[in-house]
Amino acid sequence: MEVHYLKEEELSRVYTVKYKPNAKYAYTAGQAYSRFLLGLKEKKIIGRKCNKCNRVYVPPRMYCDDCFRPTDEWVEVKDEGIVETAVASFISWTRERIEKPEIVGVIRLFPSTDRDWVFPGLFHRICVEYEDVKDMVVLGKKVRALWKEDRVGSINDIECFRVVE
Repeated sequence: MEVHYLKEEELSRVYTVKYKPNAKYAYTAGQAYSRFLLGLKEKKIIGRKCNKCNRVYVPPRMYCDDCFRPTDEWVEVKDEGIVETAVASFISWTRERIEKPEIVGVIRLFPSTDRDWVFPGLFHRICVEYEDVKDMVVLGKKVRALWKEDRVGSINDIECFRVVE
C-alpha cells in the first residue's frame, strides 16, 4: 500500500462539499417508554419501581441502576415535584435564535408513597419568567404539570410545569 503525505500547500486548502442527505430514521419507543407515553395521554406519569431499593424511575427503565437488577412494577407518580435545575434557552428546539427564552429544567417528581423516591427527574419546560431563572428564584419551588386538553401520547402532552404555592 502506498502512502501519500500531504504537502504544506495542501494543508491550507479548504474543501467544501455540498450535500443534502436523504436520511430516513425509524425509532421505536420500546417497552418502557411506550407505556410512559400512553400514560401521558391519560394524564398519568408512569414509572418503573425497584422493590429492592424503592427507586421509581421516571422516565421508566427496565433495569435498576443502583441494584443492577430488573425493575419490578409499574407505578404512577404525582404530577407534582420540585425544580432541581433550570436554565433559560435563547435557542428554540429547531435551533433558531428566539427573543423570549424558553425555560427548561429537571423536575424531581413526588412519589405516590412516602417509602419511594423518584429518580432521576423529568427534563421539561417550566412556566416561569426569565428573571426567576436568572435570580435562581425558581430552584426548589414546588411545581405541577399543566396538561394539554388534547393529548396524543407525547412528552408535549404536558405543556409545562407551573409553580404552585
